[in-house]
Amino acid sequence: QVQLVESGGGLVQPGGSLRLSCVASGRIRRINTMGWYRQAPGKQRELVATFSSAGVTNYADSVKGRFTVSRDNAKNTVYLEMNSLKPEDTAVYYCNGDITNIVFRTNVYWGQGTQVIVSS
Repeated sequence: QVQLVESGGGLVQPGGSLRLSCVASGRIRRINTMGWYRQAPGKQRELVATFSSAGVTNYADSVKGRFTVSRDNAKNTVYLEMNSLKPEDTAVYYCNGDITNIVFRTNVYWGQGTQVIVSS
């Protein structure tokens, strides 16, 4: 089994910063793409940023220049550095991983989500 556990959410004022972390654990052979999605109340889940095993990053237009996704392969961890936060960034942020387990089965896994609230 593979698990993804997020941390780092919370309440921040507009213009502030937060750093989210997501650790993958379990019977992992290879982590392919890892990234972040978010879901605001009443809206569909949307992509925020991803980081492929080849080192390619991808960002939603709404966060380009403000958010940075990074990855520590030795720690099976992906990070999301969020700067210049806006109220519209308020959402539950979910970690996502495309992971191959030790019996060579590849699945997409999700974390439980971490709440980010941007409000004064």
